[in-house]
Formats: sequence, structure tokens, C-alpha cells
Amino acid sequence: MNADAATLGRPHPILSATLEKQCWGFMIGSALFALGAAPGFVDWAGVSAANVCFFIGAWFFTAAGTIQLALSGNATVEVDGRRHFRTEWLSAATQSVGTLLFNVSTSAALHADTITDERRRVWTPDAAGSVAFLVSGVLAVMVLATATRWWWAPRRRDWWATQINLLGCIAFGFSAVGAFVTISGQTVNEVVATIGTFVGAICFLVASAISLPRWDRT
Repeated sequence: MNADAATLGRPHPILSATLEKQCWGFMIGSALFALGAAPGFVDWAGVSAANVCFFIGAWFFTAAGTIQLALSGNATVEVDGRRHFRTEWLSAATQSVGTLLFNVSTSAALHADTITDERRRVWTPDAAGSVAFLVSGVLAVMVLATATRWWWAPRRRDWWATQINLLGCIAFGFSAVGAFVTISGQTVNEVVATIGTFVGAICFLVASAISLPRWDRT
């Protein structure tokens, strides 16, 4: 085999799944969500600008979630002759589903112009995505607790990242509840929806920053 043939068969570096890419994907996506939900941003830039931030941020979430799923390893493991789903894979897979649902909701929000659109195409997938994130966050805590045999390990960096990530998932859940659109077209609680999104995004940003592998090299 000549050098050109070997080069053609080699994966491009941009397609490699790394923890650093995963972290940066979540950090950028979180920053865009935090910007869109930042206090005063809608008054200054308008609802359309905020929706664009959420739309672009959701794609960074999806890219990062895909990388996380690739890094999570095999879906199942054999124990005592039986195949079992691995909790780490389930956490990553559930979160990836959540990111895809956010893609749906943020895309619909760009052109939703009726109450029906807001209820079915924006809020419904957004709520389902938030539930998926919450389930993923709980599973991630279980993975770490199983690996360390401790539920309380504040001296570990990954413990802090996991706990802060779970707080972000909970905040997104509150955001989804507050963002519910009634039949009359009113949002149940605009403040809760906005603050929940902002706090959740900041938590995801911090958790991802803590997880950056560069800290292991310092």
C-alpha cells in the first residue's frame, strides 16, 4: 500500500471524538443559551435574536451529545451470561435524544406564529428534551457513584461536574414548566422559564469547563 492509499484510509482529525471537543461543544451551546435567556437581552435584541441563539446553541448541544455517546463505549455488557445496558451509555444516549428534541423545539420557535404551533411544536419537544436531560443527569450521578463507591466525593473534580450538571438539568425542568403555553396563548410563568434556562445553561457551562481534560495536564 502506498502513502496516498494509507492517507485515504485514515480518518480525518475533525471527525475524531474527544472529550475536549465534547466539552467545548457543550460550553459554546450553553453560552448561547445563557445569552438568549440573559436578563434584558430580549428587551435589547428582540425575541428573534434570542430564538436564533437557542437554535444555534441546540446544534452545538447535539454535536457534543453525539461525541459523548461515541465516547461512552458499548451499549451493553455481559454479566453472568446476560446482556445488560450500561448506565454510562444510557446516560449519554438519553442526553443525545434530549439535544435532538431541543433542535426540534428551537427550530419551530423561529417560525411558530400560532398558539397551536407554540404548544405542540415548541413547548412539547422542549419539555420532553428537558425530561431527557434530567434522566441523563440522574444516570450520570449513578455512574459516578458506582465507579467511586461514594455519593459524596467533593474532592473529585468529576463529582463537582456531575452535580453541577444535574443542577442544570433540574433548572431546565423548571424552565419547561414555566414556559408552558396555555390555550389562550399565555406563558405560565415567563420569569421562571427565563431564569430556569439561564441558570441551567450556566450550570452546563461550568460543568463542561470543569470536565476539560486540559486540567489533567496542569
